[in-house]
Amino acid sequence: MLWLVLLCASMQAWAGQVAGTVMQLNGPLFAKKADGKVKILAIKSEVESGDTLLTEKDTYALIKLIDNSEITLKPNTSFVIEQFSYEAQQPDGDHAIFSLLKGGLRSVTGLLGKRNKERFEMKTPSATIGIRGTTFTATLVGGVPATALPSSAASSSLSPGLYVQVIEGMIHVSNTGGAQNFAAGQFGFTPGILQPPIIIPSHPDIQFTPPPAFSAATGAAGAGAGGAGKNAAAIDCVVR
Repeated sequence: MLWLVLLCASMQAWAGQVAGTVMQLNGPLFAKKADGKVKILAIKSEVESGDTLLTEKDTYALIKLIDNSEITLKPNTSFVIEQFSYEAQQPDGDHAIFSLLKGGLRSVTGLLGKRNKERFEMKTPSATIGIRGTTFTATLVGGVPATALPSSAASSSLSPGLYVQVIEGMIHVSNTGGAQNFAAGQFGFTPGILQPPIIIPSHPDIQFTPPPAFSAATGAAGAGAGGAGKNAAAIDCVVR
């Protein structure tokens, strides 16, 4: 409960600042504003600090932030842009704080993360993710109806929690129970806020397969990065 109260207060304080633009979209995408209003988004729509972005069951959405970083949202995802501030000539003002409430995403580091990686936080109910110059995926399993999960997760025996895959660079995952670094090619699991993150030996087979047009738009060859875990070495993702 305290986490949600702090989240709402943070969203209201930073609401209204343009954070990025919808670059690719293949279904319904909504933005719930800090004042509670809901807006339907399209390609070239702006997203702002304070927005909660919501994808439907078949929707992938690629958001390009103002520092050239990218967030690709999976279907059935709820993602909050708590704070995002970047100006090329004012590095002291960098802020990048997000919350993944449900579903999953792929994150590609931009200019803010390269010069002020300590200013980047990706919060989830299980742990907080920090970056080290990175492309990674994060997926929450459990806490939602099985029909809202990726088909592989809904039909498998995956334990509820946060699953991560590092495609390039490194991430730092931490919570009340402990902390763990994950390097390129590694997979991680965090069952809850009180249990430490752990390295798992193989990909949990959670699919992440945006339409091919998504990678064509960004110049990255690895559109299926998160879902190609059984052949992760073939992924070619470029950190901008």
